[in-house]
Amino acid sequence: MRHSLMLSSRWTALLVVISALCCLFSPAISVKHENFKTCDQSGFCKRNRAYADTAAATSNWEAPYRIAPESLTWNNGQLQGTILKTINTNGDTVRLPITISFLKSGSARVVIDEEKRQKGEIELRHDSKIRKERYNEAESWAIVGGLDLSKSATEERGSAKSHVKYGPAGKFEAVITYAPFGIDFKRDDATQVRFNDRGLLNLEHWRPKIEQPEKKEGEEASGVSAGEDESTWWDESFGGNTDSKPRGPESVGLDITFPGYEHVFGIPEHAGSLSLKETRGGDGHHTDPYRLYNADVFEYTLDSSMTLYGSIPFMQAHKKDSTVGVFWLNAAETWVDVIKQKEAHNPLSLGIGSKTDTKTHWFSESGLIDVFVFLGPTAKDVTSAYGELTGYTALPQEFAIAYHQCRWNYNSDEDVKDVDRKMSKHNIPYDVIWLDIEYTDDKQYFTWDPLSFPNPTGMLEQLDKSERKLVAIIDPHIKNKDGYHVVEDLKKKDLAVHNKDGNIYEGWCWPGSSHWIDCFNPVAIKWWIGLFKLDAFKGSASNLFIWNDMNEPSVFNGPETTMPKDNIHHGNWEHRDVHNLNGMTFHNATYQALLERKKGEIRRPFVLTRAFYSGSQRLGAMWTGDNQASWGHLAAGFPMILNNGIAGFPFAGADVGGFFGNPEKDLLTRWYQAGAFYPFFRGHAHIDTRRREPYLAGEPYTGIITQALRLRYSLLPAWYTAFHQASVDGTPILRPHYFQYPSDESGFAIDDQFFVGGTGLLAKPVVTEKAESVDIYLPDDESYYDYFTYQIYSGKGKHNVVAPLEKIPLLMQGGHIFPRKDRPRRSSGLMKWDPYTLVIVLGNSGEAKGELYFDDGDTFDYQLGAHVHKEFEFKDGVLSSKNIGSKGKLTDKFLNSVKSVGVEKVIVVGAPKAWEGKSTVKVGSGQAGLEYHAAEGNKAAWAVVRVPKVAIGEDWKIEF
Repeated sequence: MRHSLMLSSRWTALLVVISALCCLFSPAISVKHENFKTCDQSGFCKRNRAYADTAAATSNWEAPYRIAPESLTWNNGQLQGTILKTINTNGDTVRLPITISFLKSGSARVVIDEEKRQKGEIELRHDSKIRKERYNEAESWAIVGGLDLSKSATEERGSAKSHVKYGPAGKFEAVITYAPFGIDFKRDDATQVRFNDRGLLNLEHWRPKIEQPEKKEGEEASGVSAGEDESTWWDESFGGNTDSKPRGPESVGLDITFPGYEHVFGIPEHAGSLSLKETRGGDGHHTDPYRLYNADVFEYTLDSSMTLYGSIPFMQAHKKDSTVGVFWLNAAETWVDVIKQKEAHNPLSLGIGSKTDTKTHWFSESGLIDVFVFLGPTAKDVTSAYGELTGYTALPQEFAIAYHQCRWNYNSDEDVKDVDRKMSKHNIPYDVIWLDIEYTDDKQYFTWDPLSFPNPTGMLEQLDKSERKLVAIIDPHIKNKDGYHVVEDLKKKDLAVHNKDGNIYEGWCWPGSSHWIDCFNPVAIKWWIGLFKLDAFKGSASNLFIWNDMNEPSVFNGPETTMPKDNIHHGNWEHRDVHNLNGMTFHNATYQALLERKKGEIRRPFVLTRAFYSGSQRLGAMWTGDNQASWGHLAAGFPMILNNGIAGFPFAGADVGGFFGNPEKDLLTRWYQAGAFYPFFRGHAHIDTRRREPYLAGEPYTGIITQALRLRYSLLPAWYTAFHQASVDGTPILRPHYFQYPSDESGFAIDDQFFVGGTGLLAKPVVTEKAESVDIYLPDDESYYDYFTYQIYSGKGKHNVVAPLEKIPLLMQGGHIFPRKDRPRRSSGLMKWDPYTLVIVLGNSGEAKGELYFDDGDTFDYQLGAHVHKEFEFKDGVLSSKNIGSKGKLTDKFLNSVKSVGVEKVIVVGAPKAWEGKSTVKVGSGQAGLEYHAAEGNKAAWAVVRVPKVAIGEDWKIEF
């Protein structure tokens, strides 16, 4: 839902405020950049960049930070000590406690704090309730495991350095240099990650504010070093808002270098390429650092380092056969500069054989320096280690990975039922229909408009007949209106965010005057849970799920369209300390609410969020926000989704068709074809756009869109299997080339094609206007087959694939087996008992492997063994099926419940010529018929076996 404010008689009293903000909320060609800070307009960003410039311009620069060797102690995999920061020419120092932890997982963690703040010895410049220490509770929200210390790590201390061996078989090493402070993280004796390589470590220590007498021209202020700019130390203004800073300047910064690594990925959310561009110097670089500050940035600019709705401060670096990563655990506003420097082996090399170092510079407005280091060596190792810390993506209900039909807004319960009937009439599958804020009574959540939605129960019952669901929006802003029971209870129990003066904060959002629930408060979460109980939320039912929008939080009259940084949360933390966590805390509260809404029934929740942080993947899905109906925004979707996936949050999608604007029919059709490969697949549109349900497009477009939707539905077993793998080891659902082919340097930056799970399906949807073909890059010499025609492509490099409007460029890589369900149904729930089709794609070796995972797609019983996990293998002419899942107390019961579900068909692509003339295969003690189709031109031979009674849950063999 986005900014095109509809004024009603209920808003008359707000006209003055709204007119002042109209430039912010009215539809625009693109984002209004003047509403959001650049680095030069952000005091701490400007200071840290200036610090880096000073370091670069100073010969023999030496950072004023050194470890006091006598302070070091080693205990059970952890090195602790004190860094001394020299703060003036007199040699005065500030003490900064440092803890370096070497974890059982093979990861390392470096935490730098400030002793004076840590001990609460600072004095705030005005009477304030805020905490004096640096924010140190991000771990409690983002981290769920993986912190056990290594028992095998060893330390060897010298007079200038300390060496720590850790990780698998002691192959990792951390070399800690005392003066100036720095750490080299090594794998197999080669440095992979380097801290403070350029001496940019910067922790703005506490200092008292000294009221300065009026200066004469050219005179320096007392207590301020020459060249220092203190103009934003104690307060900072932007866009008519002033941020008070009772703790003064407190930013933290550190440079992190990846020697020999040319490509870095991750740190979503930005609308740019998968391989991050330079932000200082270089060709085509961004002018600002990548910003991580969750904000309501609608109609966002493409190819930009500008912040968007979510923040995951996790970066991977990749070079040939090696991936490493870092996780910057800080929830405050953060910026990341990226520089790539080539270094020749010698002056006469002319660049031949030169390597590229990627040098990054991270800085946050407040909090600790808290960084995890992952040394791989594979991308899967890095994502798995990160997921061990922050959690793996939640395994969703099966309906959640099917198609969702949404717009702002369906006008009434009859409108919803009419769309539902027409989708069925046109045989267009879908699982979920969505409601934006207009379903409520006067924008009061947990209510229904009595005129437009008088019978929500009847609406939900009609949907349930086709196993379909409803999702309704509930945002964190609560309308401030007398008589509204929710806001009255919120205020009475003091569960809202406070302003800097300690009063309940009031801002403006869709309902007008609003308050924001403070989900950092456990009591507020418990209260929120109660609002969702089925007997409390009248008109709700078990097939109603929730959409959390505007949770950055979006505040229409706030600085940068969000909450003031000097607001106060539970625990007396300033909003500046926790801003990027805020959306996740609200997402978490809603997730918990859905778990508990009906006594005796625990189903997996589905909650969509717009704002997110590390750990949000445990709670549901995200989408890329308010895009535009343009070819550029269509193309931007996949790099954004890929980056989210490798950053641990793969349940991601973009608004199909574009939220703003009216897509022409070719664009809408191509977007549905692309959306069929989004992990989260939803069509959505702005309230001012024309209706665009698939059946309204007209032929041939409706037919083509329906085929794309049916492709998604037929492959749901493969998608669900990929989601399961992501939920247990963090492997992305859409896998970029560098992830699958770490040696192939030509593919490292590719972000417009990808592999789908472990299926071997290689997709490159058309995202260019009027394109009739695409060039697909093949990373190896394996055989690939067109999914629809079985045309053969082979040979490493680019291959042109014809793709008229009705065709999706989709190839099958030899050597894989993937499952499908081929019977068309109205929803995924109606496919539950349908038989499977297995597609065997034979490679150059004549062999193939694949997996299938399924459970009830609804409850948490799979955690007790109620699931089937199969491995299929085709070798020496035999297709075998065996269970590879772990058993639990519900395994036998589940297997018994699905014994009627079988395999009805096996398709073999690339079938051997020796099968020509063969008419049967052996299935157990019986036989099944085989149909062989000979190769034609460049199209592969293929065969079909129609299998009688082979239960999917049992072990079996088919002999060809």
